Amino acid sequence: MTSRFAGRFIAAFPLGLLLLVAACAGTSSAPPVALADLAPAGKLRAGINLGNGVIATRDPASGNAQGIAVNVARELGRRINVPVELIVFEQARNAVDALQAGAIDVVFVAIEPVRAQVMDFTAPYAEIEGSYAVPAGSKIGSNADVDREGVRISVVARSNYDLFLSRTLKHATLVRDESTQGSADAFVTGKVDALAGVRQRVEDAVARTPGSRILPNRFMSIRQAIGMQKGRAVGFAYLREFVEDIKVSGLVQDEIQNAGLRDATVAPPAPTR
Repeated sequence: MTSRFAGRFIAAFPLGLLLLVAACAGTSSAPPVALADLAPAGKLRAGINLGNGVIATRDPASGNAQGIAVNVARELGRRINVPVELIVFEQARNAVDALQAGAIDVVFVAIEPVRAQVMDFTAPYAEIEGSYAVPAGSKIGSNADVDREGVRISVVARSNYDLFLSRTLKHATLVRDESTQGSADAFVTGKVDALAGVRQRVEDAVARTPGSRILPNRFMSIRQAIGMQKGRAVGFAYLREFVEDIKVSGLVQDEIQNAGLRDATVAPPAPTR
């Protein structure tokens, strides 16, 4: 742990936790009590969400998960000096359910108030665009135009943007599918009036749909973070400072550049507590 990182981490603790950490310091790359919270089974079980193609995808040759979330998980495992087990999920909702069930220790999904009721989130490490697409000949010209009576919007069930739009739309109807592919197919085959999703996935669907287009500007910012079970205060304090460190150190920016991502940015520093 760098001296700057260690200083910020220690400063985040209440006095009782600080004394406990100080008593155990030096025996691990993370304080033992934090390590017990983060990797209770002796390994870091990291939930990787493939539903968001910006943070993780499958390698076409090997089928293994790859991407920003994978590399950040491995960096976390390296710093706390435990092996990393990547547990891959096709959709965010499955990863969230696995965290609640105790099947994974950390999960890489977007911050969402509904999810925050059942887990603790770090500040975001990256932000990506949530975009709409409309088919050829659509009279919808802006994000505001989407929210009209009779407009049907295809989304992935319990995705970050589904939960956001469920709160914010007043007139349009959400048409939910269980998979990213199914949601895109509903748009490509003309069953809906718009597609909502992570911009990269929306671009893929537009490429398959002659004359379709992405609306100007994003309708939301999808804030990618790391979540863990509630009640693990020391481990969460370490995780929160880890995320701030990988933003400041340039690790996240390097990952975005190396992946050639046009629509992802490093999230700003978390507010000082």
